Amino acid sequence: MAQAMADTAEQRASAGRLLSGTVWNALGRGLPLLLALALTPVLVGQMGIERWGLFTLALAIVGVFGVFDLGVGAALTRAISTRIGTEAYAQATALANAAISALFLLSLALGAVAFALMPLLMGRLINVPDDLQAEAIAAFRLLCLAAPLVVVNAALWGVLGAHQRFRQANLVAIPVSLSYYVGPVLVLAVWQSLVGVVLVLLACRLANALSYAWLVRRDMPGLRLSLPRWTLVAPLLRMGGWMSASGVLTQALLYADRFLVGALLTLSAVAFYATPLDLVMRMWILPVAVAQALLPAMASAYLTHPGATAALLRRGALISAAAVLPACLLLVAFGREVLWLWLGADFAEGGGRVLQILAVGIFFSCAAFAPGALLDAIGRPDVNAKWQLAQAAVFLPLSAAGLVWIGIEGAAAAWALRCAVDAAGRLWFVARLYPAAAAAARAAFVPLALGGAGLALLLAFSAKAALLAAAALAMAAFLAGAAWALSAEERAMARGLLRRPWRLRAALRGELP
Repeated sequence: MAQAMADTAEQRASAGRLLSGTVWNALGRGLPLLLALALTPVLVGQMGIERWGLFTLALAIVGVFGVFDLGVGAALTRAISTRIGTEAYAQATALANAAISALFLLSLALGAVAFALMPLLMGRLINVPDDLQAEAIAAFRLLCLAAPLVVVNAALWGVLGAHQRFRQANLVAIPVSLSYYVGPVLVLAVWQSLVGVVLVLLACRLANALSYAWLVRRDMPGLRLSLPRWTLVAPLLRMGGWMSASGVLTQALLYADRFLVGALLTLSAVAFYATPLDLVMRMWILPVAVAQALLPAMASAYLTHPGATAALLRRGALISAAAVLPACLLLVAFGREVLWLWLGADFAEGGGRVLQILAVGIFFSCAAFAPGALLDAIGRPDVNAKWQLAQAAVFLPLSAAGLVWIGIEGAAAAWALRCAVDAAGRLWFVARLYPAAAAAARAAFVPLALGGAGLALLLAFSAKAALLAAAALAMAAFLAGAAWALSAEERAMARGLLRRPWRLRAALRGELP
């Protein structure tokens, strides 16, 4: 607690803290994903198609449990962050106790309902073979015990995020997350049952919760489960509700297109559209890592250090864009070749152009996370949610029209255009609602526009030499715009890291200024 009181808003908003949090969050998300991709063929071979299908449903149910945190984890990050370094921090432990206790009780009740309904789900709603019925019911009933663990983990992460404990949190979470995929492989080698796999998943979730709770007690030694004080929880639920609504609307916009394709075209068209979309969405790992690091820093600084907060917006948007631009250039220039190497000639022919167009849109989608984090930090997550709803009203009909007139390439173009409008709109809202960041928003817009225009320009070429030249031009234009947007201090820091890359170790510890 003493360290939390000692941290100033300026320290929490430093470039070193942002870079450290971003890298650790990216490692925490990226390493388990790489292992999951590598072990998927092994798990499919061990389980067989039917058990694998049930396993994917189990993972989906765990994801559904996460929705029941109602955005309170992120709201808790903001609420505690605004108190760190002030006298109001004395209320932070009571706030965290109330939030975690309320979420635990709610998720426990929801888990009990799911436990009671599981025979109906497995027997009536899902076509489970007779020889797997008993195993499926037992495994999924065990899985219901994960509901409180999933929700409490989200809240504990919110507390750790508020204290910017990204390095420690990810160091304990990465081994647990890796075990999430290695454990089932080891269990299935000796026990061919989904029950054993679910037991491993439960053990991993429990280990995660215990490790997070152990870390949290460093800053909040009085943290414990108790009867929740609803007067403390209600503001978190209001704030978290808007954050949760924004996330749900974002996911709805992502998945609505494929249902439109299925309704207006064919299932093969769905495959040729959804597969490239799923591929480009993997890039979200990077901007999500940035946004998780931005939220607590911005929430601490926006009232007392508007200049530092504006710098965070600029840095966050540029880090996100710079991290994904090389991959976007590769996919726009060689999308067909990438699909051909990955999935064969049919996908390259059917979805290659779609992948190229979507790669333009994902660049803007990733850049939109930074201004979205600032809107959450200043207490306006409702703007994010309402903006997503407005986009759905305009772009879903546009996507349907594109499907009818052009095909899946038309839907991809509508998606890419929506992402560009989303990024520009969030920057506009930030400038309007937080005037201190208006100049930073305009500065960030310039390299984003240059990079996006360069990506779109690549779509006009097919000759490899022309593509390579256009890609180099797009990268150069973005870098020139980014250098212009950065402050003199930020340019010096960037040059220092390029000349002395070993200083990255200090950055990972958050020791750079």
